[in-house]
Amino acid sequence: MTVETDAQGHKGVTLLTINRPQALNALNSKVLEELIHAFAAYQADGSQLCAVLTGSGDKAFAAGADIKEMSDKAAADFFLDDFFSPWTAEIVKKTRKPWIAAVNGFALGGGCELAMMADFIIASDKAKFGQPEIKLGVAPGMGGSQRLTRAIGKSKSMEMCLTGRMMAAEEAERSNLIARVVPHEDLIAETLKT
Repeated sequence: MTVETDAQGHKGVTLLTINRPQALNALNSKVLEELIHAFAAYQADGSQLCAVLTGSGDKAFAAGADIKEMSDKAAADFFLDDFFSPWTAEIVKKTRKPWIAAVNGFALGGGCELAMMADFIIASDKAKFGQPEIKLGVAPGMGGSQRLTRAIGKSKSMEMCLTGRMMAAEEAERSNLIARVVPHEDLIAETLKT
């Protein structure tokens, strides 16, 4: 499984973990499908009141789309094949209960966009956020540029999207992208207490 679910012992909180640390938790079609199913199970479970999504390991929440899976596709294929829309629709539109992104490292591209889909973000002091798609010659998908603009304003959003510059956790908090920064080793415990 590339998405682990733990609904035991957290007093009504489901902990979801993207488990591909060797690939910096990069998002591929398998991860996306498992996320859809994990969020649907969370939504259907009346005993669960909140979900927390994080990435396994110490380096990344999710480092964006899995470039290996994308390598044989043209940029237009992702929009024509509706690659991202089912994921966005299932998670954003059908998950009515609150969920929190616990960002433990890099949240880049689709990983940053996934975090922004959460009701709010709590980040480790080692977290970094970015929209580096421009460096690959593509634009952010899944509503990333719109969510980023609403969160931090047009100028910072455009700078990040047009230069690929990353934002450290402290700046992300000052810019209102995230709710708060916590020490890296306390991230999950602090988020579960929220």
